[in-house]
Amino acid sequence: MKTNLIRTGIASVAILAAAGSALAQTAWVLPSAYPPANYHVENLNQFASDVDTATNGELKITVHPNASLFKAPEIKRAVQTGQAQAGEVLMSLHENENPIFGIDVIPFLATSFEQSKKLWEVSKPAVEKALDEQGLKLLYTTPWPPQGIYTKKDVNSVADLEGLKWRAYNVGTSRIAELVGAQPVTVQAAELPQALATGVVDGLMTSSATGVDSKIWESLTHYYDTQAWIPKNVIFVNKDAFDALDPAVQTAVTEAAAAAETRGWALAAEKTSAYMETLKSNGMQVVTPSEELKTGLSDVGAKLTEGWLAKAGDEGKAVVDAYNKM
Repeated sequence: MKTNLIRTGIASVAILAAAGSALAQTAWVLPSAYPPANYHVENLNQFASDVDTATNGELKITVHPNASLFKAPEIKRAVQTGQAQAGEVLMSLHENENPIFGIDVIPFLATSFEQSKKLWEVSKPAVEKALDEQGLKLLYTTPWPPQGIYTKKDVNSVADLEGLKWRAYNVGTSRIAELVGAQPVTVQAAELPQALATGVVDGLMTSSATGVDSKIWESLTHYYDTQAWIPKNVIFVNKDAFDALDPAVQTAVTEAAAAAETRGWALAAEKTSAYMETLKSNGMQVVTPSEELKTGLSDVGAKLTEGWLAKAGDEGKAVVDAYNKM
């Protein structure tokens, strides 16, 4: 009888210890709209692993890729409302909320990774402020490769884009469709392969990375390397969820985020040439745009810049002016 009581006591202590351990552990979910093999998601997984290691398992972050938890346009709102603790979105997806979120898709403003990094340096405070006002804390950013045009026909001028069913995913790409006489069709990254296969879209402007992710060569034939802009993903956390962490865990998160940003920018530059080779090896015609096409796109870019500055006001103008002085 005494032995049984001792065993029961030991079991109770073990259960209580396990419960205490479980209570000490915090679990976050982090939705993303991109495929598991995409370098953005690989970077997210490494970030989550770094946090796990640095906190000795006190904070567990589970990444949900490919819009499996929330669709791309829903992710930011999900984090704001606490349905997810952290998330990753294409920043320009939310330009309608605040023009500053569209700073990196102004055509031909920043077309190299070096220029894009400078643009981020001057725009980061405004982006952080905008996110903070929405109950979000910025963790880090990772850029995409430069944006080019995919079609299944020759494009020698912007006039050749007229009539295309043009994939749009933000304010800028919708406006481009309008300016060149194409038909904008809203399609997010996770739905792009099906939209291409079914002919819902037959023209688009996106990165070499998205082209590879969607096996775009199965539907389209030409890629025009316009290097129009370098968009970025922003990774953020619900402020209340972050504030609820112990200070040491908060430090681990911010340090892992800083490492992820450095790694992400390096990955983007490294992957760009590999993606271009993958397009070529799968039969895509990778084409340098003609002077006529470049001129026409520059005119489109000027109109988009004018429109963005009108919306962004003094804050937007100050950011662009500071960038131009660097």
